[in-house]
Amino acid sequence: MPKRDDDESTHALPRRRFLGYVLAAPTLVAAAELGPAPKARADIPSAEITELVDLNDVMTAAALPTSNLITVEVGRDGTVSFALPRAEVGQGITTSTAMLIAEEMDVPLEQVRVTLADARPELVFNQLTGASNTTISTFTPIRVAAAVARGRLLQAAADELGAAITDLTLKAGVITGPAGKSIGIGALSEKAASVRTQRMSVELKPREQFTVIGRPHNRIDALAAVTGRKKFAMDLDVPDAKPTMVCRPPTVNGKVGSVANLDEVRTMPGVTDVAVIATGVAVRAATFGQCIDAVRALRVSWKPGSAEGKSDESVLKKLRAAELPLGVPPLTPTVEGRFTFAFRSNSALEPNCAIADVRPDRAEIWSGLKSPIVAQQTIAAKLGLPPHAVTVHVTEGGGSFGRKLFFDAALEAAEISQRFGKPVKLMWHRADDSRQGRTHPMATSRVRVAYAGDTVLGYKQRHTSVATDLSHGLGEIFTAMAAKLPVGDIGFSETFFQLSQSMPYNFGAHSRLLSETDKGFNTGSMRNVYSPDVTCARELVVDRLAAKMGKDPFRFRREFLRDDRSRAVLEKVADAGNWGRPMPTGTAQGIAFHSEYHAVSAVLVEIDCRPETVNRPIRDGVTGPRVTKAVVAVDVGLAVNPRGLEAQMMGCVMDGIALTLTSSLHLRDGYFLEASWDNYFYTRQWNTPPELDIIIMPTTTGKPGGAGELGVAASMAAVACAYGRATGTMPTSFPINHSTLSFDPKPTVPPIPPSPTDGLDHVR
Repeated sequence: MPKRDDDESTHALPRRRFLGYVLAAPTLVAAAELGPAPKARADIPSAEITELVDLNDVMTAAALPTSNLITVEVGRDGTVSFALPRAEVGQGITTSTAMLIAEEMDVPLEQVRVTLADARPELVFNQLTGASNTTISTFTPIRVAAAVARGRLLQAAADELGAAITDLTLKAGVITGPAGKSIGIGALSEKAASVRTQRMSVELKPREQFTVIGRPHNRIDALAAVTGRKKFAMDLDVPDAKPTMVCRPPTVNGKVGSVANLDEVRTMPGVTDVAVIATGVAVRAATFGQCIDAVRALRVSWKPGSAEGKSDESVLKKLRAAELPLGVPPLTPTVEGRFTFAFRSNSALEPNCAIADVRPDRAEIWSGLKSPIVAQQTIAAKLGLPPHAVTVHVTEGGGSFGRKLFFDAALEAAEISQRFGKPVKLMWHRADDSRQGRTHPMATSRVRVAYAGDTVLGYKQRHTSVATDLSHGLGEIFTAMAAKLPVGDIGFSETFFQLSQSMPYNFGAHSRLLSETDKGFNTGSMRNVYSPDVTCARELVVDRLAAKMGKDPFRFRREFLRDDRSRAVLEKVADAGNWGRPMPTGTAQGIAFHSEYHAVSAVLVEIDCRPETVNRPIRDGVTGPRVTKAVVAVDVGLAVNPRGLEAQMMGCVMDGIALTLTSSLHLRDGYFLEASWDNYFYTRQWNTPPELDIIIMPTTTGKPGGAGELGVAASMAAVACAYGRATGTMPTSFPINHSTLSFDPKPTVPPIPPSPTDGLDHVR
């Protein structure tokens, strides 16, 4: 952490001194100096690992050693530039980053230019976007670099204006002296620069002087997004990079056996190249429509894939066989639950895509990547090039929540470009990502709670999951930090599990364990890895436990929550949502709590499960129960941009509704049935709550906590609890309509037939 006079563990940020650098450059360039990570706290009377160190702490500590390599630069035109070593995929981090710089340098927000850094191997673990870590890990380094720049500008202005620094004011990018004479920071950018690297000591602005941080701001890219001017990978004009698509196998990870008509397809209109690659048959053409025609025309014999013959039923059977035991039941009363969670798609709104231009001695890649350093290394190895010969440009992405941690499109585009000897603009179609892309793994969760009278004696949870792929860079972080983690000698997934899960209630002796099986699927973390399922199972059992002990679900939670901060968000949603109000038969309220990454959240929902609602007709869609009201209270510590946080929580509610009620993939004979958004039933407009209230709790904490994934778990759990109370039956399988959904498409087996659900027609 930056050097300081007091302990950061209180999360307060009083005024203190930090060290930074002015780097040798023609214009002003400033960076932070950071030291070793703080030691784990030893004063917490708890066995909870996450109170000592959690996943976010690990990622932040891993990023610290290279944080002095990210710099703030002041240009001659007065703009302040920063190349953010993270991926903007819609979560709003370019806006929050610009706000940090604008605050510390007293420049207008519109004067700050935040771009995305290319892959920089020297950053090591400081260019991985995930686990809601960006704002936490960059909050201080960016501000220190900006403060160093501010100090140098004031010194240059003092020399220029012949005044003492203490007599100068910096406001809106203009420095004014005591006599009223002023000078813009652009005019000072060269004077403030240094011919050699110098060390500087700076003070950060105290919270009570904030005018930007903590105030709601619109996104800096909002206008470009709504007017179509924002550039994503497929919008880039790379010379001679022509549309490219891949004919893929019908089953998960199948391989090409033979192709009967390669030469014939090569002669089709617009087609320039066709070749077999590792993942299928690649086609390059003048338009994407011509690519689609060529893909459909291919006659391919396929070899079996890694999920050949598997189905929901067979995977579930394997999961149950791998479940760890809960042990011998105690002599006291217990409440138990067993829950099943289906596969869920990790497809983003933007189709998986990348541009590649591979030459004999070098390669250039453009893609929305959350782990660009690992992508660069893997692509270089695939191409037989040294890593420094591969340039990876990180483009802004249209959604991710874990999907873009994987760089399969970039790796595939590089292979195709090398094979064809030409630049390619690769785009997956929707069916590709639903069936061959990343999925949230199927899982089961078993819970047992022992109690006696009004006391909870113990809690056990055994979570079993199809193996989660952590090859995108988190595994390397765990390896590097393993000796410092208080989790013993356990594997990557179990480490991730233990560092991201916690027990927020005073439930006596508690334990949670993870078991994983079956590595035959392409899995990932869809807006969190384990928390939505683990929390949903826990909160449903909490509801049942409250009933067994004769207590109201809200009051039971309030009684057993371990700290005032947690109780505050729970009480807030209960008050704002009018908990306990009379409800018609077939409707009910549900309430749930979740904490993670130094942040807490609670959600109250109201659900309508009456037949007239469940069976209401909707054209080309599914209905079922409807959430009619949702109230979210969240405390993430210091919210850099409350408006961005509010938007994230809105998305969390929609994810929670989808995961509980409608969204899942159906596996049959080694393939997933769903092909696109028209038959993968994410929350639709007719299933969104007419009443939605997001409450951002006031806080005295001086540091931000994690937000992007926080509200999904509590939302999912609240909807599940409301459903159980409305129907009188605790749900045990998710989404609730998975086994009854009437949708039953046929698999897409190339040649792909013209069909509104094959995922191709919409990209013509």
